[in-house]
Amino acid sequence: MAGPLSNDLRERVVAAVLAGESCRSVAKRFGVAVSSVVKWSQRHRATGSVAPARMGGHRKRVLDPHRAFIVERIEQTPHLTLHGLKEELAARGVSVSHNAVWLFLRREGLRFKKNFVRL
Repeated sequence: MAGPLSNDLRERVVAAVLAGESCRSVAKRFGVAVSSVVKWSQRHRATGSVAPARMGGHRKRVLDPHRAFIVERIEQTPHLTLHGLKEELAARGVSVSHNAVWLFLRREGLRFKKNFVRL
């Protein structure tokens, strides 16, 4: 993903809009998207700055604090399904997707297989 455009360009674009020029003509003159001109103008009105917001980073893992509960449930009920585990987490107030549960189990190395012979 490309980095944000320079603050100098953003300031010149917003100054042109504040001077009364339309967003479309400003976008054409500076070679940027109309949506960028609109967003930069909105940001300037809201915050007084045209600086870009922080980019990137990682989201905090929602299921990490519940690892002990998940391990305990898998040990107690080895035939528990991902959807079943998701519903039990929802009952505890943790709203996650089926995929989030699967990714957590895979990342933690917690695998369980359904085996009809064992049931």
